[in-house]
Amino acid sequence: MTRATVTTKGQVTIPKGIRDQLGLKAGDQVNFTRLRGGAVVMRPKNRSLEDLYGVLHDPDRPTIPIEDMNPWR
Repeated sequence: MTRATVTTKGQVTIPKGIRDQLGLKAGDQVNFTRLRGGAVVMRPKNRSLEDLYGVLHDPDRPTIPIEDMNPWR
């Protein structure tokens, strides 16, 4: 567990170890989600759609013809 203090302006410094683990740098944004029971999850929003390009590509996977993808045609 890592602890931080809320300032009078409502600001919190994310500890360096957490920033390093999440790959956060100055200017990055984070999203906060409140869960049932009061827990809050913070997720970094430091990826763009361009970062996901090709993530599903597998050059060893055989291609499937479009005709075989939708048997109800």
